[in-house]
Amino acid sequence: MIINTVKRRMLAGQPGIGATVGLGSPTAAGLLARAGFDFVLVDYQHGEWDDGAALAAFRSISLHGAIAMARVRQNDFYTIGRVLDRGALGIVVPMVNSVAEAQAAALAVRYPPLGGRSFGGSLALHYGTDFDTWINDEIFLAVQIESAPAVERAEEILSVEGVDGCWIGPSDLARSMGVAQNTPAHTDAILHVLDACRRTNKIAGISAADAADAQRWIAHGLRFVTAGGDGAMVASGAHETLRYLGRLS
Repeated sequence: MIINTVKRRMLAGQPGIGATVGLGSPTAAGLLARAGFDFVLVDYQHGEWDDGAALAAFRSISLHGAIAMARVRQNDFYTIGRVLDRGALGIVVPMVNSVAEAQAAALAVRYPPLGGRSFGGSLALHYGTDFDTWINDEIFLAVQIESAPAVERAEEILSVEGVDGCWIGPSDLARSMGVAQNTPAHTDAILHVLDACRRTNKIAGISAADAADAQRWIAHGLRFVTAGGDGAMVASGAHETLRYLGRLS
């Protein structure tokens, strides 16, 4: 049996800190896991991933002691099932704007009687042969609240049984609201979702731009927090090296 240590940590009131990977490199995913992130999130929606590379990434993340999670391309039963079969212990579903969409995501991520997930020969061999006996308890489902309508319906969306929490998309939320990020209206919308999580006893999360942004939201009480991604971390490390060597001001 595998324990989803991030889920347990967040349920205990502590933040789970992760990084996203979008470059399509299982090696990069493993490096971030080895660096000490609590979880590494494979980004199918906007990243350069196919099923084979994602399977290798999930195994690499697990090998290095972090929890493997994924954002799926879309809220689709079979799309979610394929990612789960490869070993994601956490699923983020984008653009969830209604109770019906949240219910569809919840149905897809758990085996009956808690959901409708289809059972086949799992590719998640690195978790052992008893995978199906414990995964319903250890899986973590976060729906993305990233539009103005979703913010308005946040409490009813988060009340759906089987939804464990949310992962706020601040960039798309700002665009949906027609405001800039980090303006008072934008911040108030995020805090409204946080309050909805507290009222429904669900875990609030957010996609933070960097460490400082992550720390800001952790201080507010968000617990499922990504602090950047592989592409940005490679670029920032390169810039810092060149700055130190005098090539950049």
